Amino acid sequence: MVKVGDAAPDFTAAADTGEEFTLGSLRGSRVVLYFYPKDNTPGCTQEACDFRDLSPALSEKNAVVVGVSIDSVKSHRNFKNRYSLPFTLVADPDKAIVNRYGVWVEKKNYGRSYMGVARTTLVIDENGVIEHVFDNVKVKGHAGAVLGSL
Repeated sequence: MVKVGDAAPDFTAAADTGEEFTLGSLRGSRVVLYFYPKDNTPGCTQEACDFRDLSPALSEKNAVVVGVSIDSVKSHRNFKNRYSLPFTLVADPDKAIVNRYGVWVEKKNYGRSYMGVARTTLVIDENGVIEHVFDNVKVKGHAGAVLGSL
């Protein structure tokens, strides 16, 4: 997994609009890059809506929110529209981004092991350097903690 002080790995992938999104295009702004398991599930919906609700305060801190999951562009578009999310959702169905960031991990649930996205949020500074890593994220209060770290 990436760590504080590392340069955030750049990537280009399809966004919810169907257009290409490149992380490096956000240089000059702080980036809240959050990885989440799946669109339209309870925890992921709550996390996205919490970031949505704090968007004005995050903008005041010169921060741009970007969400990444392995869902498709179509799934992201529907999720974004359903919950009026004001930020970009990046599709990573081939798992290139989640692997590069080290958040595609073995998980366990009720004794069953499977691979999935570890809910993780990174704060990236204006120069593309990781300044904060939130791993093993618990959704309740998380967006507020990210805002507080800025």
